[in-house]
Amino acid sequence: MGENDASAADTGHDPAARIHRWISLIIVTIIGIDFVFVVVEGQWLSAALILIIAGILLAPALFGDRVSVTVPYEFQLVILLFVFAALFLGEVRSYYDRFWWWDIVLHTASGFLLGIFGFLLVYVLNENRRVELSMRPRFVALFAFLFAVAAGALWEIFEFTMDQVFDTNMQKPMLGDPSGLTDTMWDLVVDMLGAAAISLLGWSAMQGRRRSFIGAWIAKFIARNPRLFH
Repeated sequence: MGENDASAADTGHDPAARIHRWISLIIVTIIGIDFVFVVVEGQWLSAALILIIAGILLAPALFGDRVSVTVPYEFQLVILLFVFAALFLGEVRSYYDRFWWWDIVLHTASGFLLGIFGFLLVYVLNENRRVELSMRPRFVALFAFLFAVAAGALWEIFEFTMDQVFDTNMQKPMLGDPSGLTDTMWDLVVDMLGAAAISLLGWSAMQGRRRSFIGAWIAKFIARNPRLFH
């Protein structure tokens, strides 16, 4: 059995793969039904945004075979739910306006996601025999934290630019602060808290002090991409 066949067999027995497949189907169905309604109602901006969201969600399935790295299904599922909550529910269904806490929750989640991505990235580089890099667990955790905070700051700059250039409302100004500064600072604070939590969990896993989902995801990533660690 070849490497691809073995990977496919593992996927068939992976509960996370089945959960990811069913949730993907449910989300795509919801988005498809809503797309029909917004087109009938002539909401062309929402229709265009839904098509963009659908493209983002379907990209892993369409182009996954062209990428030489296999991402654990747990991480793919978290990204899927985040995109659905942030873009579809947040922007199309106006959850940002309907629920004051929606933006805060999603920025906290983005801190988690970016922290996980940064942690996996530097861990792979740290363990790859073909890369001249050797970092202790605390520096891997520090990189993950700084990576997530920096990415969050860049996103805030993007929101500010879009509001200034295209007159959008991405910064979601709070009551009493039409400039959006308070919203920006709270976004950065919760980004930092989410990143700090992931960095601490990752550091504990590397130290062998506490079992966590970060350690499990790292183990799955190594098992799915053995060629990166030869």
